Amino acid sequence: MNAMRPEKTETTETETVDSNLAAVTEVEAGIRDFVRNDIAYLRRPATATTTDSPPLDPSAEATVTNVNSLIQRVAGTSLAEIENLISELESLRDLLHAEGQRVQREISGYAQLSQAAMKSTRMIADNVAQWKRAADGLRNS
Repeated sequence: MNAMRPEKTETTETETVDSNLAAVTEVEAGIRDFVRNDIAYLRRPATATTTDSPPLDPSAEATVTNVNSLIQRVAGTSLAEIENLISELESLRDLLHAEGQRVQREISGYAQLSQAAMKSTRMIADNVAQWKRAADGLRNS
């Protein structure tokens, strides 16, 4: 019985998520339809109006102006944020590039130091071996 409860919970959670997603999709579709039906005719260019079409009333022009300014404010803020992110990412890229070069220089320095230590150790070992042979030769004679 305990094994059945998690399955029911997962099913219930999935159904809840699906119903929430459906509700959000429905609301978005309603908003899109409302905007298309209510304001789409206002988007016609002013030069395209002919003597047959009636001029826009002042309230419609105000609505169009308000919507355009709202879109520009929202888009302007988003564009400014995107530009800020791009500049931050570029500065981070430059920082990572500089740090990568620094790490490469450090590794190269450590490699040279390691090679010098190996040569010194070999020289010391060779000298100690020569001294040992010389000491062994003196003892045997």
